[in-house]
This record gives sequence, C-alpha cells and structure tokens, in this order.
Amino acid sequence: MTYQQLLIEVKNNILYITINRPQKLNALNKEVLTELAHAIASAQTDKQVQAILLTGSGEKAFVAGADISEFQNYNLEEGKQLAKDGHNHVFNAIENSNKPVIAAINGFALGGGLELAMACHIRIASDNAKLGLPEVTLGLIPGYGGTQRLAQLVGKGLAFEMIFTADMISAEKAHQIGLVNHVVSQGELLAKAEEILEKIKQRAPLALASAIKTVNAGVNAQIDGYQTEIDEFGNCFNTKDFKEGVNAFLEKRKAKFVGE
Repeated sequence: MTYQQLLIEVKNNILYITINRPQKLNALNKEVLTELAHAIASAQTDKQVQAILLTGSGEKAFVAGADISEFQNYNLEEGKQLAKDGHNHVFNAIENSNKPVIAAINGFALGGGLELAMACHIRIASDNAKLGLPEVTLGLIPGYGGTQRLAQLVGKGLAFEMIFTADMISAEKAHQIGLVNHVVSQGELLAKAEEILEKIKQRAPLALASAIKTVNAGVNAQIDGYQTEIDEFGNCFNTKDFKEGVNAFLEKRKAKFVGE
C-alpha cells in the first residue's frame, strides 16, 4: 500500500507510524483508519519489525479526534458499523498486536485520539499534551473502546468523570491517574519512547507476544486470564528462545533471541 496519510519508516527494527495530517490536527478519517489497519496488520508478519512507535506529526496534536464531517449524517446502522469496523481493524488490532506498541503523545489526544493511545500497550506524553473524551458534547459516547479502556486504566469513577464532563486533563494529571506511563518534554518524547523500545527489543519476541495475549485476557470477561497464562507459560518452554535465555543466564552472557 502507498500511504497518503501516514509516514512509515522502519529504523533499527522499530516501525515508526506517524499520522500526518497536521493541518487537521491529525484527525482520524476513513483513509487514516484504513492505512493504520494496513500498517498494523503488515507489521505482525514483518520479521524486520520488533516493535511499533505510533505518534502524530507536528507539536500540537497526537490525534485531536475523529473527522466529524465524515459521519455527521450517519444513521443508526451506519453508526454501529463505523464503531465495529474501527474496533476490529484498528483499535483491537493494536491492543492485540504481537509486537509491542508505544504511543508517543505529542499534543492533543482527544476522542478517537485518546482511544487510539489507550489501545497501545504503553503511553508516553509530552508535557504540553492534553487528553480527554469530549464525545458527549456532540451527543455521542466514545465508540472506539474509550468507555472500556479508560475504566480499565484509571477506574470507573475517574472514567465516568472524564466522560461525563468532557474535560481535558493535563499530561501530568494523566500520569498521576495512570493513564500515561511517563511525561517528558516535547524534545525528549521520541527519545524516551526509543529508550524503552531498545530495552524491549532485547527481550524474547515470542515471550513478549505471549505476555500481550495474557495481560489482555485478564481484562476480557469471556476469557480465563489465569488459564491463558498457564497455556502461554507452557508454550514458552517449546521455543528456542527459552533454551537460549536459560543457557545465556547459566553461562552469564547476553541472550541472543531469534523469535523462534
């Protein structure tokens, strides 16, 4: 696929995905969502990619929401399909990615933008970032997992308050309530993300994939998270990386994982 709305680069085994609509504060439209779906899906089988860094272009916005003009005239069925497609192809795909995904929140993360960041496994925010779910001001609710993931991350009480009031919160407040992992200056944002990703890249890829699957199972009422952990723990014993990791530990050397 030739990307029109995303900047895509693989560097040092990290896939950099930059949403590139700065004139629209990187708002999500159909084309952005289609391209994101393709980029995330392609990364799952790309052996060059060990991890993914997702950000927005410029210094004003990560993603300032969805492009409202595209769905202002939707009816009930079209609204449901809009949410369903987004869940399946983008937001759930990111959450269930077998490669770790870090969101570098470089400014406004509102509505669908905050939902996109919450679908990622780790969130780092610049100190100028503002985060919120303003959908009720439009007569809507978050439709891309926001009601679920926000409550999982910060608890029901704070989730209700943020959704009910539609207020934006600062990066520092987001850090205090557990919505983001780190807050750094704008100039340090990518460097901090890369610092974490460099550590992640040294770990066993199949074990990382199992950890993602297991942690996600724990917040899915339809899946037994403990049983998933037992199964994935057992599966790790059947990998070359497990044998390499144990041998490296016993031989007091650095492990060289191959993802097998």
